[in-house]
Amino acid sequence: MTPAHQEDPISDTPIPAVDVLTARARDFRLMMAVIDSGTQTALDITRDRYGRTVNPDAAAAALAHRNRSAVEAYATHLAPHADALIGAAHRALDELPPSGPLSAWREVLDSLATSHTEIVRVLDHPAVPDSAAQRVQYALVWPHLAAWADYGSIAADLADQHHEPEPGLTYQERQSWTARAHAALRQGGELDLIESWHVADGRRITLAYLVEDDESTVVALAGDPDASDWEIIGHYIHEYAAGQALPRAVPPGVLRPDAASRFNRPEPVPERPLQELLREVVEARTAGDVSEVLLSATQEGPGAGAMVRLGHILYAAEEFSDALGTVRSQQIGARIHALARQLDSLMHEVHDTAEALGATVAVLPPHRVPKPPRIRPRPALETTPPVAPPPHTLTTARRP
Repeated sequence: MTPAHQEDPISDTPIPAVDVLTARARDFRLMMAVIDSGTQTALDITRDRYGRTVNPDAAAAALAHRNRSAVEAYATHLAPHADALIGAAHRALDELPPSGPLSAWREVLDSLATSHTEIVRVLDHPAVPDSAAQRVQYALVWPHLAAWADYGSIAADLADQHHEPEPGLTYQERQSWTARAHAALRQGGELDLIESWHVADGRRITLAYLVEDDESTVVALAGDPDASDWEIIGHYIHEYAAGQALPRAVPPGVLRPDAASRFNRPEPVPERPLQELLREVVEARTAGDVSEVLLSATQEGPGAGAMVRLGHILYAAEEFSDALGTVRSQQIGARIHALARQLDSLMHEVHDTAEALGATVAVLPPHRVPKPPRIRPRPALETTPPVAPPPHTLTTARRP
């Protein structure tokens, strides 16, 4: 059973149990990020410069170490608390307004409960330590650990909805502060945005510094700061006070619901780094060599070239910017789309130019002679070392 309260070792004040549960989930995600970073560093050593695994035994050892570390982290931080966290999240869901992605959040919680059951089954029936059976056990349970690292924060954010916000401004106070902010902006003031989040009733809340006559006040806005219908719903002495007074954030969304897990990504597709392409151009002797480099940069398909990959990034960034749903993000999305279209045209031009360059079958002229490195000749082995100069004798000046 989770205690109702736990003493804070720093302030000696009671911490609600739900806060302890949410902290456990977030700590586990941070630990998994550290484990993942170390694993990627270890795997990089097992790959060649194109990303292909050349030392499968070392790669398997790195993954086995990752799995074992993740199981140990889960056993320490989440295994005793996962059921209570999921229960708290479900209770919070029952109290939320009947709008938003409630059914999708329940599906995530049910999936986390299933993953917790699978992990606990391994913890309760462990194989022989450091055996092949244990490595198989941990490999099979890794996707469930990755699920908790990816989506445990959703359970934490939902459970955090127990927080009771402070009473907000009255209608007249909101109108007065909103009018004051608009007047300040017309007179050269500004809103320096800090952060934003969505709350259970569907509002988007943004913290900002309202700058008036070189003085700033922390304010909270409801609505899109780039539109004209936002209003100020609170003002505070500092950001921490604002966070305590305002409603907690509901879990943020994802760009693509079926995207791969951050902690369970597929093995990267081999690719030629830009630094190597540049080096090949500099070291080239014939037009055909440079033509091949340019063609590889514009290559489509699984082994897409650097320019094609950049295009994929731009189109994904456009999709993300549009999904934000604000006035400014829509404008930025349109700019990114224009850049992506320009890149498409540029890629076609580069491809055509590369083919034209290769058709010249030209070679660099001989007068472009390379400069050999300046290397001083080493003395012959039988050479007698120079005679050391006689020691300098200090003389004492004579007194007159």
